[in-house]
Amino acid sequence: MDCRLYLRASTNEQDANRARQQLEDFAREHNLKIVARYVENESGAKLQRPELFRLLNDANAADVLLVEQVDRLSRLSASDWQTLRDEISKRQVRVVALDLPTSWRLAETTDEFTDRMFSAVNGMMLDMLAAVARKDYDDRRRRVTQGQAKAKAEGRYRGRAEDTDRNDLIGSMLVAGLSWTQIQKGTQASRATIAKVAKRQKDGLLNA
Repeated sequence: MDCRLYLRASTNEQDANRARQQLEDFAREHNLKIVARYVENESGAKLQRPELFRLLNDANAADVLLVEQVDRLSRLSASDWQTLRDEISKRQVRVVALDLPTSWRLAETTDEFTDRMFSAVNGMMLDMLAAVARKDYDDRRRRVTQGQAKAKAEGRYRGRAEDTDRNDLIGSMLVAGLSWTQIQKGTQASRATIAKVAKRQKDGLLNA
């Protein structure tokens, strides 16, 4: 049975390849043939993920989408999760997650009745774990917001620490006459950050 690995991390700082060995070991133990690997650095709360949809476009009916955990596949809202579920179902892709043992049977060749039974059970479990993953995502965001609000009220919150070394570099690049696009590519800074540094230079608040 053909298998497609989906590896996702939510930010560029996280390593989306971290679970690769676990997935490859699982595939080998279950006689799955890995035909492709898809590595994504996007939030699971976003429906539009290029690598996930490339996987679905590449997949054939009965291919296995192998993922470490259900929350690697979805932290979506209910409506977005339903959209993704419909797309997976339409393409007849089998979702197998290492943290969902009921899905492991989908990595095996079985008779039609057994296949349909486990597909139904797996679908319900996927829905439940996707809902739990979304709740965890919402809870964490709410706690962060509450913590920031409390810190602001107590005068302790100063926002994200400024990267002074990077901003000094941006200042030097501006003085050297580089374009904002060139500076973005060279420093990975946002245009808002470049604008802030440029304004400081204009106001004489940053050494050239």
